[in-house]
Amino acid sequence: MRLATLDDGSRDGQLVVVDPSGTRCHPAASVARTLQHALDDWQRNEPRLRALAAELERGALPVAALDPQRLLAPLPRAFEWIDGSAYLNHVRLARRARGAEVPPTLETDPLVYQGGSGVLLGARAPIPLPDAAWGLDFEAEVCVVLGDVPRGTATSEAAGCVRLLLLANDLSYRNLIPGELAKGFGFFNSKPATAFSGFALTPDELEGSWREGRLHLPLRCTVNDRLVGAPNAGVGMHFSFFELIAHIAKTRAFTAGTLLGGGTVSNADRAAGVACLAEQRCIELLEHGAPRTRFLEPGDRVRIEVASADGRDIFCAIEQEVIPA
Repeated sequence: MRLATLDDGSRDGQLVVVDPSGTRCHPAASVARTLQHALDDWQRNEPRLRALAAELERGALPVAALDPQRLLAPLPRAFEWIDGSAYLNHVRLARRARGAEVPPTLETDPLVYQGGSGVLLGARAPIPLPDAAWGLDFEAEVCVVLGDVPRGTATSEAAGCVRLLLLANDLSYRNLIPGELAKGFGFFNSKPATAFSGFALTPDELEGSWREGRLHLPLRCTVNDRLVGAPNAGVGMHFSFFELIAHIAKTRAFTAGTLLGGGTVSNADRAAGVACLAEQRCIELLEHGAPRTRFLEPGDRVRIEVASADGRDIFCAIEQEVIPA
C-alpha cells in the first residue's frame, strides 16, 4: 500500500491512497483525514486503507491524476524526527574529513541525533540557501514511520513498530557542523529542514526487498542529472532499523508518527558512488590532498530515488532545486 499527502491548503494536508502505477490517487478521508490520524489508530485504520487501495487498483473508485508537485511530505510535521548513522563507512569518512576521532563504541552503540520535526519538506520543495559559505550538502537516506514504541522495546519486538518506509534528504550545512559539535551539544543550526519522498509504503509493498530491518535496494542519487552514486541501502548498514528502534527506546517511549532515519547510505565499495557530497570530498582529500567537488549552490538540482526491478520509481523521488533564500 502506497500513501501520500496532498497539499490542500491545510497545515497537514490530505491523506490519499496511491495506485500501483504511482500516477493516480483517491482521497482517504473516509478512513482518516491525515496520515497522523491514520497512525493514531493503525490497528483499525490499516485494513480500511488497504481495502480502499484494493478498490482503487480494481478501478472501483473515482480517481484523480497524481501531481508530484502537489505532494507534501507524507507527514508534513511529525512528533519526532530521529536520525541514526548506521552506515559506519560514512561515519568513518565524515569523521576523517573533519579530523575527528571515531567513538570507541562505534560498532556497539548506535549514533543518533534528534532533528527538527515541525517543518518537513515535500519531495519537490525547493531548498532555500541563505549562505553558500555554509556548505550545503544532500544526504540520501531510508526512513521508517513508527507506531507506538513502548520503552524497553527489544530488537526482537521492533518489527511490529514499523508502519511505513520512505526516503529522506537529510540536508546539512557541512561548514557549520564542526563548530557546533565542538560545543559538545550536537547538531542544530547545521541541520535545516529535511525533505521526504512523496510516497510512504507499507513494508509488504517492497516485495521481499525489506528484510531483517534493512531495505536491500540501491538509492540512485544525481546532482544536475549526473549520477554521483547508487549505494545499496542493505549493504553496510551495521545497525538495522530494528536495532535502532531498540536503542532509542532504551530510556523512553515514542508515539505513533515518529520518523526514524538510518543515516546516509554508504557502501565501502567505491564503485557504488556516494549518497552525499561530503563523502566524495573526503575521498578526494585522501587521494588528491584536497577536495575538488563543491557543495550545492543555487540552481543545483538533486534527485534521490529507488527503482523497482522493472524500473518504476517506488517512493516518488525526491527532486529538489537549490534556490537563494
